[in-house]
Amino acid sequence: MKFIILTTFPNMFDSFLNSSIIARAIAKKIIEVEIVNIRDYTLDKHNRTDNPPVGGGAGLILKAQPIVDCLKAKTTPITKKIVLGPKGKTFNQKKAVDLSKEQEILLLCGHYEGIDERVYKYFDEEISIGDFILTGGETASFVIIDAISRLIDGVINKESIQEETFTNGLLEYPQYTEPYDFLGDKIPDILYSGNHEEIARYRKKQSLYLTYLYRQDMFLKYSLTKEDKKLLQEKIDNIVPRREIDAIKKGEKFTKNH
Repeated sequence: MKFIILTTFPNMFDSFLNSSIIARAIAKKIIEVEIVNIRDYTLDKHNRTDNPPVGGGAGLILKAQPIVDCLKAKTTPITKKIVLGPKGKTFNQKKAVDLSKEQEILLLCGHYEGIDERVYKYFDEEISIGDFILTGGETASFVIIDAISRLIDGVINKESIQEETFTNGLLEYPQYTEPYDFLGDKIPDILYSGNHEEIARYRKKQSLYLTYLYRQDMFLKYSLTKEDKKLLQEKIDNIVPRREIDAIKKGEKFTKNH
């Protein structure tokens, strides 16, 4: 997977591309990121990439010429060309999955007050990361590159992706690390039981409840099975079922370590 980023502020990417999982993915040549300075393509004698809006108005607008010339120089028939801006559909996990199947993605980072309207017809689509205003599309591109990259084989463990929030339509269940007792706050005993079926059932119950409690928009779209309804009701009524109690009692690891 290759990302091509068109920007007027290339230095903003230095830390992002040289840190953590993205840096490792680049080192392994799983992903490639090319940063293109739009300013290198301007024909303006003052090396400008922006001008005041025609007809008056606040701020500056990115000019069409350098952006279009960037596209001509950097794209091929396989390049998915995306503008980052407020008119686009909101980026989500499904969109990240769809885009992870592309071979090459170009992202145009807007800046200042906007982009010359004549540029948009050269792109395949516009994407927004939310209903808020940023100083530029560079920050938005970090989000999109990160979300897509982690779905590509070899970037992170596949099991991590399968159980994450938004992947199956629910918020992820709570997770814990040792010690068992931290300032009186204890890890649920079922997680020490060694009974993987009951642990999975317990975690599903927590995911259902958290989604029901905090993300009704997601919950209403989720198709509840008969088992899901039973688990959710147990959590709402604060009932610990007999099967869970039995699993805890039989948990050799729990009794041995605690």
